[in-house]
Amino acid sequence: MKQKKATEGISRRGFLKGAGAGAGLVALPPLAGLAPVFGAGTTTRKPNVIFIITDDQRRDMFNFLTEGRGKNLSPNIDRLASEGTVLLGQHCSTPVCSPSRFSCLTGRYASRTRMRWMVSRAKKEGQFIVTNGAAIMPDDECLPRLLKQAGYATGAVGKNHVIRVPDWKRVPDDADPRAPEVRTELEQNAVRIREAFVRCGFDYAEGIYNNNPVGNGPRELAVHNTDWITAAGLEFIDRNKDRPFFLYFATTVTHGPTSKSRSWGADPRLSPVGVLDEPPNVLPSRESLPERLKEAGITARGRENVLWLDDAVGALVDKLEEHGIADNTIIFYFADHGQGAKGSVYEGGTRSVAFVWRKGGFPCGGTTDALVSNIDFAPTILDLAGTPPRPELFDGKSMLPVLEGKTRTHHDSLYFEIGYTRGVLKDGWKYLALRYSDHANNLPLEERQKLLDGANRYLTSWGRKPHNTDPMAPFSHYSLVPGGSDTEFGTIGKFPAYHDADQLYDLATDPGEQKNLAADPRYAEKLAEMKQELKKHLAEVPGPFAEFKRGDTGD
Repeated sequence: MKQKKATEGISRRGFLKGAGAGAGLVALPPLAGLAPVFGAGTTTRKPNVIFIITDDQRRDMFNFLTEGRGKNLSPNIDRLASEGTVLLGQHCSTPVCSPSRFSCLTGRYASRTRMRWMVSRAKKEGQFIVTNGAAIMPDDECLPRLLKQAGYATGAVGKNHVIRVPDWKRVPDDADPRAPEVRTELEQNAVRIREAFVRCGFDYAEGIYNNNPVGNGPRELAVHNTDWITAAGLEFIDRNKDRPFFLYFATTVTHGPTSKSRSWGADPRLSPVGVLDEPPNVLPSRESLPERLKEAGITARGRENVLWLDDAVGALVDKLEEHGIADNTIIFYFADHGQGAKGSVYEGGTRSVAFVWRKGGFPCGGTTDALVSNIDFAPTILDLAGTPPRPELFDGKSMLPVLEGKTRTHHDSLYFEIGYTRGVLKDGWKYLALRYSDHANNLPLEERQKLLDGANRYLTSWGRKPHNTDPMAPFSHYSLVPGGSDTEFGTIGKFPAYHDADQLYDLATDPGEQKNLAADPRYAEKLAEMKQELKKHLAEVPGPFAEFKRGDTGD
């Protein structure tokens, strides 16, 4: 897709306002006159699939949402959304980075991870604590392995943060990336990462950030390089244009750091493997980003990274069109979790943005409000690839019947898990259960202080101020850092009933979850119903959870 003016791709749209999962969306009408059957009259080859997962992308960064209308220059993303199907009922089962990716690539809840330290912690605390430690192990039946068995070439580029790389070596923050021994270690880390991806079913893994930009090695390299990631994605398509392929394209933007000097304005030669000899030359110049925004009349702050991301999406589609395979490719676009309440199972954390595109659209039309979860992506992709998903492997299920217009519903209710909370969404009602373990409730002062000091050392090492200095401050839903760790600190003050053990919300009248109805006797029956719904979901996942599910953590 070549660059377009800011207004292209959105002129056909009318606005749809509603409550619950679809609130704030712009209606995207189906395109008339386009073939409803994928690849009709062109090819019978299995479809290529590109799964784009962005990082911490806020709702106001999408032009097709009311929160972001006119605030962004993103013609490529706008076009794909308008030609595809926007998933209005899309949610994320665990709203932080690693568990979200785990669920996308396995079709399972993050509590099913077999990461050793998380299993050990579950035994220590008497319940499973779902955190960013969720990881895919080499023998997991995950999406890339299953697609490879079905004859697909499988590739990954961009942010990892989900596949365990046991032999990855941490390079000190103050190391000089130009020093030969440091460059050698960084390059060896890239080999270790590639080997770990291959063990999990990927044929190709290049342009990989093992972590966020912060945490990959020397401080000087802690910058975004979308050009470098995109170059790897384009190379994968070039290599596999003549066979069906699956490309997992995981961006590091729009996650922090967001400053110009460490994102779009950084030296384009900086990468996790060191200082490149030459910068990648696959996207419009970085210098043009603010110029194009100004020309388009975009004045919202920090939109250069959104346009940079959009350029990457455009480059992928241009490559498909160059090889004549766009008509036989399906693109999933998913923002990894909500940013309104990250680190919690409030709607602001679980309600995420997603759409699916293919040439000609889907029979269901431009939008669907069916309740879907990120655990549904893997079985859906297998279904589209002509490999019916085996139900015993997944917690999710294929949403292909929804896309094909055969049904308007998918899940009756959705289940969420993170830290010390579990939640369910059903019929416009949300229930949250917050249950700290005995270990958490009895944590000694010295241990609380140790956890707080560690969190604050991390913040100050990057020139940031501590969020809290009181070791007796309440815990968050997510962690035992007093007052909350950096992940979820910004969420705590947004919800009056944040620390209530039981929380019940009517999303139709209270979409911001500000009025907890759990203690109101008028809603006792609804509370009991939602608790029973949570018990039903918990019966299907590993480990106990307070009074809702008793048992051994080794279940």
